[in-house]
Amino acid sequence: MTGRLEGKVALITGGGSGIGEATALRFQEEGAKVVVVDINGEKAAKVAEALKAKGGEATAFTADVADEAATKAMIQHAVDTFGRLDILHNNATALEVGPVQSLTLEGWNKTLAVNVTAPFLATKYALPIMIKQGGGSIVNTASISGTRGDYGMSAYNAGKAAVINFTRSAAIENARHNVRMNCVCPGGIDTPAIQGLTGSSKEALPHVSVAGQSGLPQVSAETSQHLRSVMENAHPIGRLGKPVEIANTVLFLASDEASFITGAAYIVDGGMTAHTGLPAMT
Repeated sequence: MTGRLEGKVALITGGGSGIGEATALRFQEEGAKVVVVDINGEKAAKVAEALKAKGGEATAFTADVADEAATKAMIQHAVDTFGRLDILHNNATALEVGPVQSLTLEGWNKTLAVNVTAPFLATKYALPIMIKQGGGSIVNTASISGTRGDYGMSAYNAGKAAVINFTRSAAIENARHNVRMNCVCPGGIDTPAIQGLTGSSKEALPHVSVAGQSGLPQVSAETSQHLRSVMENAHPIGRLGKPVEIANTVLFLASDEASFITGAAYIVDGGMTAHTGLPAMT
């Protein structure tokens, strides 16, 4: 442990699995006290217990981050438990997959509520605390899907694009208050959501849905492997990213090492958006 976050209090939404869980572990390793928030209380508690088992200070909180009252309560829980709030990582996500004409209004609204409204609400209620303290850092999980279009993911694309520009706007508003705000834009990361959509995991994922279907796709092992291979090969680096690789970027942006960085969208995608899409000519 190098203590890059020593003495700081961090709150992570969507902290029960994937990128959020990996970030919670990295923050704890660097000395932060961590509030793990997830809509799945059991998962949040499991991560918090793992942090405490490693000698860290952590607490779990169950919340639907698209709900204003729940968001206010989670921010207050952080302050009541640890006395302050230095870092907010808005990481929770939701998506309904399908062509525009097949998307349900419910799925569209939920996707935007969790991906856009939730970061807004958490930021709204964290800012007065951070400003009063003299500063803080907010890191949002956006996506390269907020910079490009994807087949069947228009709601998610719209939501993540909104996150990027919301981050920029809030960053310039609060720069003189010493509150920095940035976002990370991952490519394909080997998380439960990716595993569910490719059929390699049968875990129930309440935040992921396919328009016109109940539950995630049921595919053969052969099809699942093909889908995963296609996704891996879409990245010039030849593989999916690991949650800890995004967590390391979030850690940097949250730390004082990034003291002159605000309003930035960090792309961490194994070279995917660097590629034009054209095949090799030689």
